[in-house]
Amino acid sequence: MAATSQVFMVIHGRRFGRILVPAMTCQNCSQSPRPCINATQPHSFKQRWQHQVRGYRTSPAWHSYYLTPPQVNSILKANEYNFKVPEFDGKNLCSVMGFDSNQLPANAPIEDRRSAATCLQTRGMLYGVFDGHAGCACAQALSERLFYYIAVSLLPHETLMDLENAVENGRPLHPILQWHKHPNDYFSKEASRLYFSSLRTYWQELLDLSVPGEQPDVAEALVSAFKRLDNDVSLEAQVGDPNAFLHYWVLRVAFSGATACVAHIDGNELHVANTGDGRAVLGVQEPDGSFSALTLTNDHNAQNESEVKRVRSEHPLSEAKTVVKQDRLLGLLMPFRAFGDVKFKWSIELQRRVLESGPDQLHENEHAKFIPPNYHTPPYLTAEPEVTRHRLRPQDRFLVLGSDGLWETLHRQEVVRIVGEHLTGVHQQQPVSVGGYKVTLGQMQGLLQERKARISSTFEDQNAATHLIRYAVGSNEFGMVDHERLSKMLSLPEELARMYRDDITIIIVQFNPHVIGGP
Repeated sequence: MAATSQVFMVIHGRRFGRILVPAMTCQNCSQSPRPCINATQPHSFKQRWQHQVRGYRTSPAWHSYYLTPPQVNSILKANEYNFKVPEFDGKNLCSVMGFDSNQLPANAPIEDRRSAATCLQTRGMLYGVFDGHAGCACAQALSERLFYYIAVSLLPHETLMDLENAVENGRPLHPILQWHKHPNDYFSKEASRLYFSSLRTYWQELLDLSVPGEQPDVAEALVSAFKRLDNDVSLEAQVGDPNAFLHYWVLRVAFSGATACVAHIDGNELHVANTGDGRAVLGVQEPDGSFSALTLTNDHNAQNESEVKRVRSEHPLSEAKTVVKQDRLLGLLMPFRAFGDVKFKWSIELQRRVLESGPDQLHENEHAKFIPPNYHTPPYLTAEPEVTRHRLRPQDRFLVLGSDGLWETLHRQEVVRIVGEHLTGVHQQQPVSVGGYKVTLGQMQGLLQERKARISSTFEDQNAATHLIRYAVGSNEFGMVDHERLSKMLSLPEELARMYRDDITIIIVQFNPHVIGGP
């Protein structure tokens, strides 16, 4: 890269890493064509985004391409996926009608992952959003493995015995999960044997601990699955593998990191397990037809006071000022819970030993070699999730799972309003808000005409997640989709896109009001 200053900082949510940025000063959100970066007192994302895009329009140094509406749609819909639960005798007996999902990358390659599956050996469906950092390897591994660990944790003793007997006797295994995947949501074939071996060891231990006739508790199963998979990720990296590719891969998984937000839905029972700063928000329809947001997760970061207290309580008083610094774990990591990230879990001696015996590619990785400052009493990080149980009611219409790239651009109430109006086709007309801007009557007329056009084009997006991404990336200061803004944000070069927004991954689960809420 060009000669620029190397500094440790976070540009809009990047959790950890050396980021090369040009030296610049921040003058109270001046309309500089460069992103405003202030590591200690960051401006709100909305402020940065608005003035950055305005600056981008006039900057001769940055080249953008005007995208036509069909081109915009092609980009937005490239990763969309939807699934409708099959009906039997003309009826859907499941509490879930179906789901829509989509992803929009900012990193190249995208560091987010998503998963959705139906549990075949037990009841229920699983949905998950995984937000990677320091690379995509850990998020990729979670998207392939975590649901298997959860599904196995939910199996009764008798089914676990059947699984083990089938493997012992060389019989085919009955499928555990039915995956619902976009073609881009791939599986790593090279690591499948290693993953299966670790999973089998886990179910053998569950078999020894379980009691015939007892049904596992869902919340306990979720916690157990999260913690065990993170432990296996760590152990696999320490042991290594004779296969050079696999050895490098397990180390990449362990030294990168990922947050996870997972929902398990079985009848009226909804459980959400969250590790990190992904969010699950319920869309609740009020008697007047409007939608309100019910957040089912807590962010595990410095904005959560109880989380800060938890982290500080796990380390000596002498580290009280360093364990959380500048709103980051050890001054570096934004989420306080995550998978992988062994640099925040292993002792310094273990890190050095594993790196010394690792492949040459890892020696060139600055992130892997770096030891966090004030690193005295590891582990500083956990993958243990916070589990929320919610009994679904008839007014609970949909669930939104999203990586932090969504919630940094749209407020939760705005999210459920956009999704609710899209799914129902009913728009709750609110007075046009100009938010302190001075507008002429002509401009006001334009805003009203734009709102009318927005309503008429609502069904341009058949996928609710795509519709939400359109608003997240393209909405202007008046809360309306601005095609010019959307076009420019989607045509940013790869090296600039990450400075304006994060990867966005969304899963929207629509509930069946005819089934939920019953006894």
